[in-house]
Amino acid sequence: MKNKLLLVEDDPDFGFMLRQYLELSDFQVEWISQPNELKADFQQLVRYDLIILDVMLPQVSGFTLAKQINTLFPSLPFIFLTAKEQKIDKLTGLKIGADDYITKPCDPEELLLRIQNILKRNQKNVSAGSFPIGSYLFFPDQLLLSHAMEQYRLTEREAQLLLFLCQHNGQLVTREDILEKVWGSADFFTGRSMDVFITRIRKYLSHDPNLRISSNRGVGFTIHF
Repeated sequence: MKNKLLLVEDDPDFGFMLRQYLELSDFQVEWISQPNELKADFQQLVRYDLIILDVMLPQVSGFTLAKQINTLFPSLPFIFLTAKEQKIDKLTGLKIGADDYITKPCDPEELLLRIQNILKRNQKNVSAGSFPIGSYLFFPDQLLLSHAMEQYRLTEREAQLLLFLCQHNGQLVTREDILEKVWGSADFFTGRSMDVFITRIRKYLSHDPNLRISSNRGVGFTIHF
């Protein structure tokens, strides 16, 4: 599956060139030239693996935009692009939480390597025991579900259920499969218990409107993120 990048860049020539280069490098890229397009619905950011953000944008600075993004999605990596080279700008960007900072005009190959390094580093973090679920970060071994607005300490059964659903993201998993894998038995009473746990997990995930657990009545459940 291709990594999804969001490019926020108001220079039409540079934006077009960069998008073309990154798409040829096997990324899926969405290019936004006006920051208001992004501010209209920040929740759409759950779709992306990394953001490339120009500092000098019309209407709002990239720094201001990054602060808002970082508050909602602290685990979403981003790179600043700017024509400026003052040291103060680099320090400001890094303090906000940027994963990298590169000046324009930049070498596309260098930017590509930096993107790949950040994504590899994030993948190592996932394999080390945590991974993003929409705007959440899930630590199954620590029984922790974290969001910018709230943290949840899960029970072991809740964590097992959420992990099993996430391992089948976008796929319908039957009630019987869930009960056998998570509860160890599939009978009427464990089925009722599972429904209660699904309701709890839906409540935990309610801070992200694009993250949902849909049900196929009597058949099973599908998580979407």
